[in-house]
Amino acid sequence: QVQLAESGGGLVQAGGSLRLSCTASGRALSTYGMGWFRQAPKKDRQFVAAISWSGANTLYADWGKGRFSISRDNARDTVYLQMNNLRPEDTAVYYCAAAGSGYGGSVDSHYYQWGQGTQVTVSS
Repeated sequence: QVQLAESGGGLVQAGGSLRLSCTASGRALSTYGMGWFRQAPKKDRQFVAAISWSGANTLYADWGKGRFSISRDNARDTVYLQMNNLRPEDTAVYYCAAAGSGYGGSVDSHYYQWGQGTQVTVSS
């Protein structure tokens, strides 16, 4: 079973950027579709972005298009989320997840393994 660990979160001012990383251990990441989700306090978990096992297909939440970019480096067993032009409403814990197939899309029930999350705080 793959284990996932996120990193790269932190405190940033509005308009700034962060790059989150999700590194796998236990099994190679190359056959898994991967996703990023987030959860703000007192809110439901929300889809952010997804990428297929090869990286050929990506999907974004509407509010993230043009600001967020998901990518992967299978040789490094790592998935990235580049976040630009951050807004205070992007403040949340961000989670990466591995799908049970080569592509998980936006549905969180398609993902079977989750990381512990990394906090992103955007100040105004």
